[in-house]
Amino acid sequence: MSSNNRQLIQTRDKQHSEAIHGKDNTASTGIGAIFNRNKDAAAAEADAYLKFFERKAGDNADDNMAGRLEDYTGLTNAYYNLATDLYEYGWGQSFHFARYYKGEAFYQAIARHEHYLAHKMNIPTGAKVLDVGCGVGGPAREIAEFTGAHITGLNNNDYQITRAKVYAERRGLSKQLDFVKGDFMQMPFEDATFDNVYAIEATVHAPKLEGVYGEIFRVLKPGGVFGVYEWLMTDKYDPENKKHREIAYGIEVGDGIPQMVKIEEAVRALKAVGFEIEHSQDLADDDGFVPWYYPLEGKLSNCQTLWDIATCFRMTRVGRLITQNGIGLLEKVGLAPKGTRDVGHALEVAADALVAGGQQKLFTPMYLFVARKPDNKKQASK
Repeated sequence: MSSNNRQLIQTRDKQHSEAIHGKDNTASTGIGAIFNRNKDAAAAEADAYLKFFERKAGDNADDNMAGRLEDYTGLTNAYYNLATDLYEYGWGQSFHFARYYKGEAFYQAIARHEHYLAHKMNIPTGAKVLDVGCGVGGPAREIAEFTGAHITGLNNNDYQITRAKVYAERRGLSKQLDFVKGDFMQMPFEDATFDNVYAIEATVHAPKLEGVYGEIFRVLKPGGVFGVYEWLMTDKYDPENKKHREIAYGIEVGDGIPQMVKIEEAVRALKAVGFEIEHSQDLADDDGFVPWYYPLEGKLSNCQTLWDIATCFRMTRVGRLITQNGIGLLEKVGLAPKGTRDVGHALEVAADALVAGGQQKLFTPMYLFVARKPDNKKQASK
């Protein structure tokens, strides 16, 4: 893609974000932020997003997949323009899953999951680190405090970048954190810029893993380490099985994903761009933990602490009914943009597919890779 076309796309995405959320969009969060959206712009964005997935669930013939792969930036931006407020309302500021010890609080597990990645990568104090697909900066803030590293968050969504900067300032981390607008398939950084790079459940939005992994390899210094929690279909997944494909499609439509791929494709892509894989493990396959999908199951009996009841209640049948009917009512009276309920339904479809994928061991949101970029000069001197 030429630099002119890239600039046009970035300008388009910024205009969409500002049209929906306004230029001053950090005063409210969650449901309050939904009320403050421009109704017409948000409705148009919801309609554009849902058109990326117009097909019958379970049908292997996906006529719109090519469009999703081609306009992955439009797909991802539309998704996060619509879903960010719902995520912050229902999940928090770290948009990822975690494993849970028995009795462990939800947010404690989320933070530990971030710490574990930093630990496995051995990120040192003072390192220059890139967070690929940083969301609103929850993991970047946590890992910056945990390691003492300086972290640059890369994100292609203007709305999330604005919020990430404000949250960093409120936490007193502005000097330790930067947030940059950019496409992770064409990163706006020089070669060999960072000591370490990590991605937490973000590179799944790439049209091709080899493309984003290649860019990560390029901006990483020789000898540097890349760590990632990747969303992948497992070896048990059969794309010719309609029930399996329906689960994968549900994950794609509800999470703004162009195309889910299997573990073997991630391994191939890492090696193809030059990485040496030092550690690989499906953390979701460890039966010693409470399942990662428990907050989505909608069973209050799964709650590990009393404080987690509010999070789990939103995913019960009653909680979903209250939220969706409430949003539907707000749409009718003009307080919420049209299409908000449809987006909420897509998130519910995703939640059900994620739980089914987890229960049947067809899907993992936390396949851990730790890979190193070879230092050829260092090896030659030995």
